[in-house]
Amino acid sequence: MLSLVYFIIVLSVLVLVHELGHFAAAKRLGVRVEVFSFGFGPKLWSIKRGETEYVLSAIPLGGYIKMAGDEPHEALKREKWEFLSRRVWDRAQIILAGPLTNYLLAFIVFAVIFMFGSPTMTTEIGGLLKDYPAEKFGLAVGDKIVSIDGKNVKYWEDMTEAIYKHTEGSMRILIERKGETFEEDITPVVRKTKDIFGKEVKVALIGISPSQKIEKVKYGFLDSLNMGWKKLINLTVMTYKALWSILIGRISVKESMTGPIGIFVVTGQAARMGFIYIFHLMGILSASLAIFNLLPFPVLDGGHIIFLALEKLRGRPLSIKTQEIITNIGISCLILLTIFIFYNDIVKFGIGTKVMGIFKK
Repeated sequence: MLSLVYFIIVLSVLVLVHELGHFAAAKRLGVRVEVFSFGFGPKLWSIKRGETEYVLSAIPLGGYIKMAGDEPHEALKREKWEFLSRRVWDRAQIILAGPLTNYLLAFIVFAVIFMFGSPTMTTEIGGLLKDYPAEKFGLAVGDKIVSIDGKNVKYWEDMTEAIYKHTEGSMRILIERKGETFEEDITPVVRKTKDIFGKEVKVALIGISPSQKIEKVKYGFLDSLNMGWKKLINLTVMTYKALWSILIGRISVKESMTGPIGIFVVTGQAARMGFIYIFHLMGILSASLAIFNLLPFPVLDGGHIIFLALEKLRGRPLSIKTQEIITNIGISCLILLTIFIFYNDIVKFGIGTKVMGIFKK
């Protein structure tokens, strides 16, 4: 139940922030927003302020806005407060504001985490793999790796990156044990594996796993902004690389994509670990929502931007019939992809087996 509550809160915040972006841009440009709804489905409560009706709906998963003159079939009065009566650049700003607001939220979340303390694993060894170099050279659980080839390493991620790249010869490792330090020359084993983009790579391994020791790493205000921005850019680059790998068949959709069920499961795991992990997950999902919405696919914001770009180039919009055909094809593809992802998540997380087990009881 707690996982469900967090799932609803996280998803609602992300979609609501997205719609707030559209809302704020429309208001700034003088486009009339007729409805701003928190949630979907039957109306539970509403209040009207100016030309906007603010609505609380029954299904608390995000929200939506309705602008004046945003339906192609509507009879337009060619007024400045109608969405479709505005110039292409104005409409593009309103459409782009949604994903860009999600992007801004992700940046703020990452920066705040770096400012108030990012949970990071130390270089303390929590386990040894049998017959791997670390065990053979006498490393023990509780040892802390201080440096590799003279380069200081303080956190697990930095340490593993240094080890993975050392695919030739031995490495000199400085180890701390019970307050004393000593050095070992360790030759790692090299394995061929596939990275997260499905590309075959060589990695060096010494056979260690992390302990449960976590340190909160805090940064100053400006450093936090810089770190938050770098994390957002890295996440964006990795996401687009992953999407490209899917398109060229290097990695499969089945292995790399998840939907609401997967998000629900991950949210539950984050909730058990603590608020900071839910907050971090919200940042990742907010950035992912922005990136996904900017894809040049019909129905998504990126698809609408393509329509506007074509309108600008042609000097007139595509016909309503053409837009409807393209949009319907996009919706059909999106529905099929959604069904596939739902089914894949059910199989991946064993939801069907768990439900059957409940019924048997």
